[in-house]
Amino acid sequence: MKQVAIVAGGEAKAGRRAASWRDLVQEAGKALFEDVDNLSPKDVDSIFVGAAQPERFAFLSYVAPLVAEYIGVTPRKVIARTELACVSGQAAIRYAWNCVATGMSDIAVAIGVEKMYQPDMAEAQTTMTCVLDREWDGINCFSAPPIFAVTAQRHMYEFGTTEEQMALVSVKNHHYSSLNPIAHLRKEVTVEAVLKSPVVAPPLKLFDCCPMTDGSAGVILVRAEDAKKYTDTPMYLIGSGQYAIGNVINNLASLAEWVPLKLAAKEAWRTAKITKDDVDIAEVHDCFTISEIMEYEGLGFCETGKGGQFIEDGEPYIGGKVAVNPSGGIMGCGHPLGATSIYHTFEILKQFRGDVDKGRYVEGAEIGIQHSLSGAANLHSILVCSRELR
Repeated sequence: MKQVAIVAGGEAKAGRRAASWRDLVQEAGKALFEDVDNLSPKDVDSIFVGAAQPERFAFLSYVAPLVAEYIGVTPRKVIARTELACVSGQAAIRYAWNCVATGMSDIAVAIGVEKMYQPDMAEAQTTMTCVLDREWDGINCFSAPPIFAVTAQRHMYEFGTTEEQMALVSVKNHHYSSLNPIAHLRKEVTVEAVLKSPVVAPPLKLFDCCPMTDGSAGVILVRAEDAKKYTDTPMYLIGSGQYAIGNVINNLASLAEWVPLKLAAKEAWRTAKITKDDVDIAEVHDCFTISEIMEYEGLGFCETGKGGQFIEDGEPYIGGKVAVNPSGGIMGCGHPLGATSIYHTFEILKQFRGDVDKGRYVEGAEIGIQHSLSGAANLHSILVCSRELR
């Protein structure tokens, strides 16, 4: 198996866009190839397209050849679409990584896209419920907000986590997204504003929730030994972990702690030959504020039940124990399902390059992780990225 590097990334501005699904792909594709020297679309032999629900959101299903055509790539080794709900983008990176590592591909693109904003929010929310098991969780009204609401209720009951502590996650991530030019939401919020925002599903309020977002992002993967042909600042993929337990909510291992996240993290640290203490940047899945609090715990940055205190002490800020979501996270940048993981992975590459606003730059970072979850938080997936080849 060969070691693999990411040598370039490109992204469309995230947000409520007038652009079509195809426009978003072209915008990210153009930026992707402008980000790399000595490499053009004709050099790419494989492409993987992360797209969760193009059938519902854009009335498209056979999207991998469409994306290849729109960004000028002629795949001659492997072409596929990856679907794993919110982890669809990371799945595209994983498949591209495997193909390059095994020699099946020399140069691969992983690109994600989702066009989620629809004028009729009821239609958009109905589409989102398709992620769940309609005949079990669906009839019990367990779309995403109620699932994470009962998760928050259980965490508050067992560990004393407060609504104010959850609001602090929103304050932090909106602060960083205010400094990120591609972010969907660029206004800061206060704890008071979060607490007074409209209730979505108790105890979650509007500003505890991520927005519905349009977006697209891509990365290029090559063998590590070839990376310096294309850039002086490649980023190396050095480890990963993925774990899934159950699907419907009553089959989850626990509501108050995410067991599959702990198991995925254990595997990620093992394969990367690092510990949690080596992580400088964590781009994690903050679809709701309670999610990020539980991720502090599941990744081992603090003890189980202490996530609320962790944010209260300022530990996930830049300059704290670990910089969590310096991009602004899903909360501020938005959550275009198939593209989210790729946005976050490209963010780590930009951090390593020093190509971000000074106010959200993690100086000297050597190790970054990208974490995503899907469904009822039953599936967790982690990539470990390094500035240097190890």
